[in-house]
Amino acid sequence: MAHDGVGPRPPRQSPACRAGSGTVMRSVAFLTTGALAVSALAGCSSEDQAGQPLAGQDIAPAARARVADGGTLRWAVDAVPETLNTFQSDADAATTRIAQAVLPSMFRLDENGRPERNPDHLESAEVIETEPKQVVLYKLNQQAVWSDGREIGAADFAAQWRALSGKDTAYWTARNAGYDRIEKIERGASDLEVKVTFGRPYADWKSLFSPLYPKDVMGTPDSFNDGARTKLKVTAGPFTVKKVDRKGDKVTLTRNPRWWGHPARLSEIELRAVPRGKRAAALAAGKLDLAEIDPEAAGRITLAARAHARGKGTATPLQGPGRTGEKQSGKITAWERQQAALRGFEVRKSLEPAYTQLALNGAKGPLADERVRRAVARALDREELAKAVLKPLGLPAVPVGSHLALSGQAAYADNSGSLGDQDTEEAQALLADAGWVPGGPLKKEKKKGEKAAGGEGEKAEESEKPDKTESDKTEEESEGGDEGTYIVGEDDEDNKADHDKKHDKKHEDGSAQLAQEGKQYGNNQKPDGAPGAYAPMGTAAPAGAAARPLAKDGKPLTLRFVLPSGSGSATLRTVAGRISRMLEKVGIRTEISKVSDESYFKDHIASGQYDLALYSWPTSAFPATDARPIFAKPVPAADGSLNVEQNFTRVGTDQVDQLFDQAIGTLDEGENRSLIRKADSRIWAAAGSIPLYQRPQLTAARKNLVNVGAFGFETPVYEDMGFLKKGARPAAGPSKK
Repeated sequence: MAHDGVGPRPPRQSPACRAGSGTVMRSVAFLTTGALAVSALAGCSSEDQAGQPLAGQDIAPAARARVADGGTLRWAVDAVPETLNTFQSDADAATTRIAQAVLPSMFRLDENGRPERNPDHLESAEVIETEPKQVVLYKLNQQAVWSDGREIGAADFAAQWRALSGKDTAYWTARNAGYDRIEKIERGASDLEVKVTFGRPYADWKSLFSPLYPKDVMGTPDSFNDGARTKLKVTAGPFTVKKVDRKGDKVTLTRNPRWWGHPARLSEIELRAVPRGKRAAALAAGKLDLAEIDPEAAGRITLAARAHARGKGTATPLQGPGRTGEKQSGKITAWERQQAALRGFEVRKSLEPAYTQLALNGAKGPLADERVRRAVARALDREELAKAVLKPLGLPAVPVGSHLALSGQAAYADNSGSLGDQDTEEAQALLADAGWVPGGPLKKEKKKGEKAAGGEGEKAEESEKPDKTESDKTEEESEGGDEGTYIVGEDDEDNKADHDKKHDKKHEDGSAQLAQEGKQYGNNQKPDGAPGAYAPMGTAAPAGAAARPLAKDGKPLTLRFVLPSGSGSATLRTVAGRISRMLEKVGIRTEISKVSDESYFKDHIASGQYDLALYSWPTSAFPATDARPIFAKPVPAADGSLNVEQNFTRVGTDQVDQLFDQAIGTLDEGENRSLIRKADSRIWAAAGSIPLYQRPQLTAARKNLVNVGAFGFETPVYEDMGFLKKGARPAAGPSKK
């Protein structure tokens, strides 16, 4: 969980589409009238709608012959991982990065986010039987051995299956999806063959045994639970783990002398824990060669390059947060020195295999009504939100059309039509149908200590109306703005006009930061006619006008919008400000609650203490397996609580669950895609979460560093990473030669 043209492929029709109406599931109770008719047909198309990735990878590819032998790559990570076992609950991105470099994987992802055989470990893998049981035969690379000299074989596969099957609770596993469907594992015709028999058909069998741990790790609960947390004695990749240095905040990987594939060009890789806010300084100080960075750091590197190209020597300070204060305090010289050092770096950019969504908590409050959730969704201009984040970075600003895949991945199709595009009139009609009407006894002041709508949290200001809108707040946060709770939608017209003037002045310099880029939603636009004069209910509001706040049973329609307050979440708060203004136009007020990054997920999202929230999900090449827990219908647990798995919106349907079940059980790839797309259509229609944009991926890399950077979907090739030989330059084309 985290903090870019599309072209059609050749026509292909899935078996599910050819079968016609027989594949349509039973109706869903939560869908409003008409939604089922649209969504039931979605996913059946004569064309493969996956298209191409919106943005390709940016890694400065170079042939191996151009890469120097040796050198240490210093690569920033968020933290030294708590565990080296990717199947434990506290595994993180650094855990995955290490596993990719030091452990076998049967399949890896290509540039389109689709699984492909890893030839270094696997000669072939195929389903050889489907009746009476599914049987997969793996033929391993004849040279594949562990770093202790033992051949990789069936014993390792069997040990991993037993550990992850879920049958032995002594293993502290975070997941067992897929492994729980295996019935037995046995040796094939030779030691290099492994036969895996499934008790139930499993479509995503290619997701298994990647990574593959040695039987030394998976063989006993003790070795699984504790043995692989801080060290991996036995590995089988181009690198091996040399040292985990928690005091020094780094993990060192070194060449594996028993590696049988292309030898690693680098001698070592150091994964150094550096907070994101300090990475620009660490790069400038020569402590890092590679780091994922935020837009502000990317702007600094770009500015340094432009200044150098103009021949100005040191760069001119950025217009933006902190620059004025540094100049006044005499620190500008140090900043200029950093800018000079940053000339040796470049920004490599792509889009992450992850998207940011607006989550709507459907468990309680106004959003328990699907009509209100759909109204929120229809109030949003998703294209405007995508442009706000991605256009300033030079990335394709295309809204995400699926909850389950991204453009380029096999299951992708734009199913947002099941919900519909931005439509103010339709949003207002849905709210009216749900009983929310303009006027009524609205309380414009909150009593001291009164809790916010939608759950527990920080308390609103009690004695007076807020004098700042969300856009003021979000743009001032980077300048030390206040945190807390405040209402968007209570400003009178005079305050709104004052805000617009301040807002326009603040945006005179469009290069300052992301929150200051481009035309803001609703600027300098007011309702026609006298204040308080509104069109009859059910008609479209004047362009740019804020609708009269809505009420029902004497209570105003106010949604609690929870956001993280840390400096790394400025983009989310900017997006939230735009969303709040969009909702205000249909009469929905938002109460902004900013909470600490540490408590954001645990205390608010996971526990359901919010109405609206912004957070991201990664997408997977295996959505039937990996996305099911995110969208599964919550069910009561034995202790009376609600088991939501990872469905933090608490919105789910029996039909979506059934479609996932069908998708995971079919071995026909076309039918699997069709079922996934149908499930996505129904997820859209239920309006529990609204995908907004694919997350930007910005990486600072030393200019002579090749075959590494913004990878996009593709699994990194660690043995090809390195520094160019003197006089050599990167070249387009495959890196492995």
